Amino acid sequence: MSALAKLKLVTAKRPAQMPPIVMRRQKIADRIFEQIAMATAKQDGKTYAPTKMRTTKNAATGESATVEVAKKLKEWWFTDGSSGKCCVSVRYGAKVIPLNAKGATAVELDKASDLLATLEALRKLVLDGELDTQIETICGAVKLNFKK
Repeated sequence: MSALAKLKLVTAKRPAQMPPIVMRRQKIADRIFEQIAMATAKQDGKTYAPTKMRTTKNAATGESATVEVAKKLKEWWFTDGSSGKCCVSVRYGAKVIPLNAKGATAVELDKASDLLATLEALRKLVLDGELDTQIETICGAVKLNFKK
């Protein structure tokens, strides 16, 4: 028996692109992963400074060059002024995603050491599609900002 006969062969066509909601889920999950890395570095007493590639134009020569620059990241967690507890929100761009039907926008933590576990749980929620309706709502609001 040949090696090819052992494989399950099918006729399949690769989709042109992923569905938009899957791309949005992945985008938010990637941002949450950056928050996890930032929180881990902060917990270890280090700094987390991811970089990105940016094309800049030299004013003198007019040539374009690709340079590596530091990403600007903000922490999604903060200390609530009234209770003094740590809270975590999830963002899509500059907008905060409501986490339930009542419009709650943050998760309150009992202690700051729960931050990593909470971020991991939020990432799993996003990847499992449990926040799809909230993501679609926020995405529509973000799209309106780009229309003239």
